[in-house]
Amino acid sequence: MEEKGKKKGCVSLEGEKVILVPYMDAHVPKYHQWMKDPSLLQATASEPLTLQQEYLMQLSWSQDPHKETFIVLDKDFVVGDFSHGEPHLEAMAGDVNIFMNDLDNPHVAEVEIMIAEPKSRRKGLAKESVMMMMTFAIDKLGINIFQVKIGESNGASLDLFKNLGFVQTSYSSIFKEVTLELQITQAKKEEMLGLMGTVIKHT
Repeated sequence: MEEKGKKKGCVSLEGEKVILVPYMDAHVPKYHQWMKDPSLLQATASEPLTLQQEYLMQLSWSQDPHKETFIVLDKDFVVGDFSHGEPHLEAMAGDVNIFMNDLDNPHVAEVEIMIAEPKSRRKGLAKESVMMMMTFAIDKLGINIFQVKIGESNGASLDLFKNLGFVQTSYSSIFKEVTLELQITQAKKEEMLGLMGTVIKHT
């Protein structure tokens, strides 16, 4: 398992269907292509960036202690043996993030998931990626409350998080956005850590 205090970007998480790897500069061009899709921009409440801006964003995320970002690799498309530290561009499917921006409570994190590649959708990758990210955050970052903010028209994401046990806590009529929350009890923590059995690799 990862040692406490290990620097960011040195951990990969492997599950049954996905491998989560650090967001590297080699991933940026393909990520940039994804974010030219208007539907993805809308679903992620993002603004279009230039390629240079995307590189700067990747650099800032990699250094920000309040963010953890992983690229989701679809194991069906990994060529050869997986090697930690390699970007495996051929298998890029999306990304999963957590943001620890609540200054009043460092144990709260907001979760985001995007499966951008059409060929990797409807395979359960989003669910496994979110479960792995939350398990990592519980075990390594001390998070015990997870939140998501989802546009009311994004039925697939709403269903995903509700099925994971998230419950609605607020609604913004201005942004047409629903906030859902999951509080991690000790029993839930033990259940998640036991179910995932995630392999954690680091340099």
